[in-house]
Amino acid sequence: FPIYNSKIDGVSDIFDLNTLDGRKKYFEAKAGDKINKIKKYIKDNTFIAFLLAKKSSGKGTYTKLMIEIFGEDNIGHISVGDVIRSAYLEAQSDIGVKDLKKYMESNYRGFISVDDAIEALNEKDQKILLPTEFTLALIKREIKRSKPKVLFIDGFPRGSDQIPYTLFFKDLIDLRDDPDFFITIDTPESIIDERMKYRVICPICKNPRNIKLLPTEFIGFDNEQDKFYLMCDNSNCDKERMVAKEGDVAGLESIRDRLDNDGSLIEKVHLLHGIPRIHLRSSLLEADALNYSDEYELTREYFYTKDIDGSININTRLFKAYDDDGNNIYSLVAPPVVLQLIDQLYKILKL
Repeated sequence: FPIYNSKIDGVSDIFDLNTLDGRKKYFEAKAGDKINKIKKYIKDNTFIAFLLAKKSSGKGTYTKLMIEIFGEDNIGHISVGDVIRSAYLEAQSDIGVKDLKKYMESNYRGFISVDDAIEALNEKDQKILLPTEFTLALIKREIKRSKPKVLFIDGFPRGSDQIPYTLFFKDLIDLRDDPDFFITIDTPESIIDERMKYRVICPICKNPRNIKLLPTEFIGFDNEQDKFYLMCDNSNCDKERMVAKEGDVAGLESIRDRLDNDGSLIEKVHLLHGIPRIHLRSSLLEADALNYSDEYELTREYFYTKDIDGSININTRLFKAYDDDGNNIYSLVAPPVVLQLIDQLYKILKL
């Protein structure tokens, strides 16, 4: 896959990509014409994009930026994992089960009964796997609820046996004339590892951050544990101390099977014929980085020091990692990765 060059002739400004206004000016300067043409296209047309990437590769972040650029009335993000979890919670009450069964009796066609499928959803019967047809019906219901013009489907297919379903997905959800394509994201495992090990969430608002790669405005120090921590900067949370998610400290080895499955899916999708593919690079070789990107587009890592008077200093430097072949790399922040998406989407839609 070719390397995307986000350095634009005549654009020398340094944009603050941590602010909404800064990102707006950034995308206007670097892809304004393409964005306007895509906006014009989606006024009267739609498309379906299947997001495939390893866990913690940034699928949700990139989709949120696309929604920020094109508007939530135009783009919908459907996380299949969230849809299944929502259905599970629905099935915990008698009213929820009744509504779920009513919908499935009209929309589900599979080789096990609706009752057995709901049992599998509740994991009461470990011998029965949740049927793909049941998952598709749940996705169809979610699409009808939200009615977005453009769909980003995150988390489907979940296995190689489900890839054929994506080829007929438009027909299954009655969007037969929409173009569809796969979006794959290349994220080296060393970056996934850092994102997991240093990820923290607010116990109140569940906002995720990363003490090393994406801190909040407020930093604290725990004298007893001799370590720094983040405090939530959501005004409603009153600087609540953010905590690591259970299992994250172990890093990517705790999800090794999931990573291997995701990697296998991406490889298979790259072999498909008849459906366009967008491939996004989330990092660049150290030797190439400043030739193809501006320095502010590269991820910085944060480290902290404490003065004698107790005040905390926040310091930064470029975040260095290594790719899966052991080469030194720099990670890209999210906006230049979304620039790649806009550029390739523009070409696929033949605008």
